[in-house]
Amino acid sequence: MSFDADAIVDRRRLRRKVVFWRIAAFLVAAIAIVGGIAWAGGFGPLSKRSVHIARVGVSGVIIDDRARLKMIRQLAKNDRVAAVIVDINSPGGSTVGGEALYQALRELAEKKPVVAQIGTLGASAGYMTAIAADHIVARHTSLTGSIGVYIQYGNIGGLLDTIGVKVDVVRSGPLKAEPNFHSEPPQAVRDNLQAVIDDSYEWFVALVAERRKMDDQAVRGVAQGGIYSGEAARRLGLVDALGGEEASIAWLEKERDISPDLPVVNWSSNGELDGLPFPARIAKWIGSGLADGIIDTVKGANSFVPEGVALDGAVSVWHAQNATEGLDRTGRHE
Repeated sequence: MSFDADAIVDRRRLRRKVVFWRIAAFLVAAIAIVGGIAWAGGFGPLSKRSVHIARVGVSGVIIDDRARLKMIRQLAKNDRVAAVIVDINSPGGSTVGGEALYQALRELAEKKPVVAQIGTLGASAGYMTAIAADHIVARHTSLTGSIGVYIQYGNIGGLLDTIGVKVDVVRSGPLKAEPNFHSEPPQAVRDNLQAVIDDSYEWFVALVAERRKMDDQAVRGVAQGGIYSGEAARRLGLVDALGGEEASIAWLEKERDISPDLPVVNWSSNGELDGLPFPARIAKWIGSGLADGIIDTVKGANSFVPEGVALDGAVSVWHAQNATEGLDRTGRHE
């Protein structure tokens, strides 16, 4: 009799636990679904944010990033974004990537005040990004400049001769498949590459002259590929002021009448996160987490996303050690 009573009590306890966890699971699933639908439909935290200053990070090697360009266009359309701070820490990257980012930021600057602040490094295409802003701030010891373009290629012909390997090619013209990795390029090939580099360099110099209000000769004097400290760059007219984010906000307040009390919120191509209220962060995590799970399921186990970035074409980059991560098979940098 006692055994039956104990069994009944245990069964009731188990039933209550099962009911509790079923309700909890249902609530979590409901919140996730609502969050996912709201996020996908554009009813995420951005729609409820008060006016703020957006911080856009540009770090690492710059490539032609469509997601980032789309995000910049969204910044221009968002009425809750009062101004934008472009936080740069980049050695540069592909010249095309820098050009696309520059143009997107210039279009943004037509609608919102934009300040660029250079951290540790803002060189080559990183500096190209900075001059798109209305005002440039750098630390005294920041590294910037390196205005220029190059194409680099390798030649392992000597090694191939040593191991007895011969490479031949049938081509439609003398400049096709040049330069290659197995022979010295003819002078006509070098001239062709130099013409491409010169054209890109002239464009870069003209851009700096226009944005920094410097004459052509002054720009060419500092555009020899060398880097400068933030203080030297300020004296040369390449940056406007020394400091960090406080200096950027102070300029926005003084020159663009932006309240210094506005929150600064990180924006990225995946949406904003830092600076959001806690409930908004929860909504985003749940919604975006659900979306990621669905996308991963759809992709399946056989999907492949390359880890590393193959970079090609003309390059506007300074830090060779970091840039080697982007070498493609021909030995050329992004």
